[in-house]
Amino acid sequence: MASALRIAVFASGQGSNFQTLVEATQSGRIDAEIVLLVSDKAKAPVVERAHKAGVDSYVFNPKAYAKREDYELEIAAELERRQVDLVVLAGYMRLLTPVMVDRYAGRMINIHPSLLPAFPGKDAIGQAWNYGVKITGITVHLVDGGMDTGAVIAQKAVEIRNEDSRESLEERIHAAEKELYPEVVSWFAKGRVHVEGRKVSILQK
Repeated sequence: MASALRIAVFASGQGSNFQTLVEATQSGRIDAEIVLLVSDKAKAPVVERAHKAGVDSYVFNPKAYAKREDYELEIAAELERRQVDLVVLAGYMRLLTPVMVDRYAGRMINIHPSLLPAFPGKDAIGQAWNYGVKITGITVHLVDGGMDTGAVIAQKAVEIRNEDSRESLEERIHAAEKELYPEVVSWFAKGRVHVEGRKVSILQK
């Protein structure tokens, strides 16, 4: 019997998606184990969430390094030591260099709160809200060297209603994230994700 997928989650903030993934692995919704949290902020609430969940943390201070590649080499060594199969970005607020991207090509994913390629970068919900679009949503994509430019794995649309406030829209987008992200991770755990260039197919069970 194949061993469960080994996951490292990268996060910088509250850690709500981290918590959702922890609960999904613990409940058996995802046949995987979160073996490490990586964070660039020692006081981020996600670090405490990891502690409560019994997940090891690797916390680093980017300012202590001359360049991004230096700390990414240390992170990569930690991931290899723990035999990580999949890297899941969940609110990690730093662009990654080829040190990480090349090592985990096809095995590193991110979730973004818009229907990419629309509204990449920071404050995607605010961008969509201010633009006045009628439909936005979320995208789970592979990570490459750009800003939210990797191949799309899955998307979920969220309608912007007449009665919405920005806050109510954010709530529904975050609710959609908590449904879609564990599902996509489960596809990786089952070996269902097939990548060919920018075309990502989800194989049948």
